[in-house]
Amino acid sequence: MGDIHGSFSAFEQMLQRLAFDRSRDRVFSVGDLIDRGQESHRVIEFLNYDWFHAIMGNHERMLLDSEYSQAVLENWTRYNGGAWWRQVPENMRPRIRNVVEKLPLAFEVSTANGHIGIVHADIPTGIPWHQFIRTLEADPDMEEYALWSRNRYKHFKMMGRTVPVEGIDLVVFGHTPVSKPLRTANFYYIDTGASLLDDRSLGKLTMLQIQPVMTLHQFNVRTETEEHTPA
Repeated sequence: MGDIHGSFSAFEQMLQRLAFDRSRDRVFSVGDLIDRGQESHRVIEFLNYDWFHAIMGNHERMLLDSEYSQAVLENWTRYNGGAWWRQVPENMRPRIRNVVEKLPLAFEVSTANGHIGIVHADIPTGIPWHQFIRTLEADPDMEEYALWSRNRYKHFKMMGRTVPVEGIDLVVFGHTPVSKPLRTANFYYIDTGASLLDDRSLGKLTMLQIQPVMTLHQFNVRTETEEHTPA
């Protein structure tokens, strides 16, 4: 699931139209569940569902860092979609933080279509998947890269291609809004700007179905219509 950014009602509509079965189906989120959208406060609800699994995005990182830095709090709540946090009751804030801080920085999911990695933003060029995973938890610079970088996407925009990461069949990213899902090398970018409704090319939720077959599902938050295409 691409970046939800507080658009949880639209996400629920999408699941309903896909006949999502909570008893056997699972959602793996690329992070950025919060900010900009109108329902960021519902993040704790979804993170407590046993069918919903998320990694951390840079917006979750800002939420956590804001507890210890007034500068981060001001920047996040004024300029990066975190204004909703100021409306959260004081007694609820520790509960939300406790759930968010447990989020991993990456997933690996085994499917009939191969091993699929899920990372919020980026992986440095030239580092195999398993080395990236080993380094991620211990190296703050690698964590920042995984949460914030757009270097690989920028390289793709300049050169029209990028280098695949070894040791994994496919890696799914969010973070970088694209007008339509982008597949290049063994990467898939699926953040289609669900909360960016002022941009006519964005404003969509994108889900990449990874089993039993790979299929793209999209929900237009602005018009509440859906599309399904082969991945």
